[in-house]
Amino acid sequence: MSSARHRAGKTASRDDEALLRAYAEHLATRPARTREAYLRDLAVLKSLAGHTPLARLEPATVRRFLALLHGRGLSGRSLARVLSGWRAFYRYAVDRDPQLNDPCAGLRAPKATRRLPAVLSPDEAVQLVAIEQRDPLAIRDRALFELAYSSGLRLSELAGLDVAALDMETAEVRVMGKGSRERIVPVGRPALDAIRAWLTVRAGLPSHNTTALFLSRAGQRITPRSIERALAAWAIKRGLSRHVHPHMLRHSFASHVLQSSGDLRAVQEMLGHASIASTQIYTHLDFQYLAKVYDQAHPRARKKS
Repeated sequence: MSSARHRAGKTASRDDEALLRAYAEHLATRPARTREAYLRDLAVLKSLAGHTPLARLEPATVRRFLALLHGRGLSGRSLARVLSGWRAFYRYAVDRDPQLNDPCAGLRAPKATRRLPAVLSPDEAVQLVAIEQRDPLAIRDRALFELAYSSGLRLSELAGLDVAALDMETAEVRVMGKGSRERIVPVGRPALDAIRAWLTVRAGLPSHNTTALFLSRAGQRITPRSIERALAAWAIKRGLSRHVHPHMLRHSFASHVLQSSGDLRAVQEMLGHASIASTQIYTHLDFQYLAKVYDQAHPRARKKS
């Protein structure tokens, strides 16, 4: 390396160090995981840039970096996340020095293949929630799972529910969802029956949080992690052959309601999706189900060997 090139590399390194240090301080108030992800993505960019200052990268160069990462096996979803981290850095850099150009402007990551969510069949869902044990936590878990499947609630929504959110007379539950958007969702009769049984048991438990609907044995509001563990354990006890997580009950609710009603807008409202595009994935699940029924029922659906 020539002396001039060496000096230019040292200057670029010092410039980047100052900018990266300031950016790290800027991220100090962000959640730890967000901060770590942004800094990790930025470290990847710095490694790809080598001696070129980050402030001098061109769109064509960043596009080539994305192609390199794609060639190393990163999926479209991972590349989109990395590019999002780079964009956040350059937004900060341009705000700090408006004379800088944003090399990420106009760039798009390769389109990610959207995976269809896993769902239970109606028989599997009934098999899972039909818990007959009379232990207080078993009664609680049945109420939890019945409500999750009946109303399509998110894990955080289940854990955050208060007793006052339920209206047993109108068979509805009031939920505070993403973006502080409130919605009212119907609750089915089996879920209401399970919740009544749980409320009777709950009244006899020590309660350190009198507003929470679902409590731990110690009387504290149940945590999302506890719900995940309980559901996975009950899936094994109930004889299901695969891992079951809370969001699978939400997916199953949406898929089964759509299969029965065909009303995409109603499913969107009940799930609390801001955009119907998020709900449309269940139409693909519905088509898969219909295709499976066709394959099983139609005499000429499959080629004979």
